[in-house]
Formats: sequence, structure tokens, C-alpha cells
Amino acid sequence: MSYRTWGLLFALAGTLAFSFRPILIKLSYAAHPVSPATLLFLRMTLSLPFFVAVGWWLRHQEPRLTGRDWAAIGGLGFIGYYLASYLDFLGLQYVGAGVGRLIMFLYPTLVLLLSFLFLQKHPSVRQIVALVVSYAGIALVVSNQMGGETRSFVLGALYIFGGALAYAIYLVAGSEVVKRVGSMRFTAYSMVASTLPAVAQFFITEAPGQALALPAAVWVYMLLLATFITVLPVFLQAEALKRIGANEFALIGAAGPVSAAILSALTLDEPFTAVQALGAALVIAGVLLISLKRS
Repeated sequence: MSYRTWGLLFALAGTLAFSFRPILIKLSYAAHPVSPATLLFLRMTLSLPFFVAVGWWLRHQEPRLTGRDWAAIGGLGFIGYYLASYLDFLGLQYVGAGVGRLIMFLYPTLVLLLSFLFLQKHPSVRQIVALVVSYAGIALVVSNQMGGETRSFVLGALYIFGGALAYAIYLVAGSEVVKRVGSMRFTAYSMVASTLPAVAQFFITEAPGQALALPAAVWVYMLLLATFITVLPVFLQAEALKRIGANEFALIGAAGPVSAAILSALTLDEPFTAVQALGAALVIAGVLLISLKRS
């Protein structure tokens, strides 16, 4: 197969792998009354050795990192990997996996808004249309979910939206750092840095002996989440971006919310109605309008 074909396959594999993340989190919540802090602690510590190994392998890569670089990596790791993930884990206690993935998929629209507010980058007419379409889609999905647990659903949706906002801040603030440091090295170091607050939170808020007395199913889910759903797709998508570029990568990435919705319907018996499908289609269309560059 060609260099580009491998890139397309890497992008698709990484996107599908990430789609399993909310599924495994929901399955863990269903298997045992476990806290988001415990799940995040397990995800980060089980994936830590892989990122430490990659960071060690790339330690002599140029340019040499300054104290300012290390501070930026630590701060961005906290926002983009610890905070965004923790808010996502919190929200998935109340929101279905498919809806949660769709809300997280809004982060490119938030990048656009943050760039306008703080970097004076004015959106084009096309981008404004994309924003309206995306948020109309989310409004449609959310309205279709309102029921007896409206308050908890709204709370969960706000948590996940907060996670998307944190990830968007990470992307906007970190764009120049990534260019200087290199994407692979930046990812490895920032993932290591983001493990520290997750570990601290766990030992402060939980009783470790009791919190880690989990059934085998939860350990299996977390091991899968740490390896095949965190470490593997991070590097698959980095390689895919290098081979096919951001435009085609964005197109393939749009399969993420769709695959998450289908998987959650099949594995978790979550509803996937025609109204939900229409809302999802609007969100995906709006995000693609923002993500795809004109030829």
C-alpha cells in the first residue's frame, strides 16, 4: 500500500479507537460505583509508562527545551489532558456516550471563537454559518434528550462542554509551543505532566485502598482505555496528520461522533432517534465547514 493509503488507515483507526473512550467509561460506571477521579487516575497511570518511554526516546531531539517551554508544556498538559478529561469523565455520569462524543466534537468551533476573542482573528461568513449550523444541531440533540432527568442531563452536558472548551484553550494556546517542540515530544511530555494532578487528586479525594478494590471488569476496561484508546490512537493520528494533512484528517475525524453513536446504541442500548441523527449531521457539517481549508 502507498504512503498516503497508510495515512488514511491510520487516521481511520485512530478515530474509531477514540470513539470507544466514552463507551468504556460508561461500561465502567455500570460495572461498579466508581468515581471519575479514580477512573482518571487509572487511565493516566496505566498509560504513563508508554509516554515516559517515548519522551525518553526523544530526549535528545532539537531544539533543546527552555524553562519557559517546560512551564508551557506543564500548563497546557494540565488544561488539555487533565482538566478536559476530568470534565468529560464527570459529564459521562449523566450523559450518554453518543451525545457526549458529539458535544466534545464542538471543540473546533470553540477554537474559532477563542481565536476571535483573544487573537483578533475575525471569522469569515462561511465560519459564522458553520457556527450557527453546529449549535443548531446541538440544540436539536439536547432538546430530544430532555426528560425526567433534565437537570442531571444539562449538568452532564455542561461538564462535557467545559471539557471541549478546555481542549480548545489548549489548542489555541499551544499551537506555537507544538511547532517549536514537535508534536510527538509535546504529546509525550504533556501527558506525563497531566498525570501529576490526576494522581494528586486521587490521593486527596479518595481512600486508595477502597477506591482500587474494583471488579476485574473495570480493570480490563481501564487497561483498554489506557493503551488501545489513549496511547495507540495518539500516535496513529500524529502519523496520519503527517501523511495526509489536516484537510483529509478532518474529513475522517467526522466519523468519530457517528461511530460513537452507533457503538453506544449497540453496546449500551442508548437511543439513536431520527431527530438525534439530524442534529448530529448538522454538528458534523458545521465542524467540517470550519475544519476544512479551501483549496
